[in-house]
Amino acid sequence: MTFHLREYQSTDASAVSAVVLNAFDEFRHAYSDWPAFSFRLGQFVSAANESEIIVAELNKAVVGAVAYVAAGQPKPAFYPAEWSMVRMLVVEPTCRGLGIGRALTEECVNRAKRDHAPLIALHTSPLMSVALPMYERMGFRFEREIPPIYGVPYALYVKPLGA
Repeated sequence: MTFHLREYQSTDASAVSAVVLNAFDEFRHAYSDWPAFSFRLGQFVSAANESEIIVAELNKAVVGAVAYVAAGQPKPAFYPAEWSMVRMLVVEPTCRGLGIGRALTEECVNRAKRDHAPLIALHTSPLMSVALPMYERMGFRFEREIPPIYGVPYALYVKPLGA
């Protein structure tokens, strides 16, 4: 099964939102207010205004997405403004293990290099037992803990990009 990456289009909104909710559904028990958090997740496509959303497509269906946020664009307060950022990497659960998450993350790293960013950052949780080890294998390193999100611990990870 071969997937490909492409730029997000506004017609992808409902498909991307469905992937986001499907990807997080297995963690619903961990969040203290799942209805509020899932509402927030459903707003992911609104990030298209200040970021570049990349989608993964397999057999003409959207099966993954991520937002690349360049330096200077709005980010959560715990990110320095000059950092680039990987935001909300999601893969349809039935499509995990195909390299989609890694490809989407690598695309964000490539865009950060294109933008001459000194590093790229992301936040994740130990709860994300597949994503966190993948990020570490890709060279992301623990920077510091950040405030929990709806009761779930999260931390900031960075990957220096060098010159």
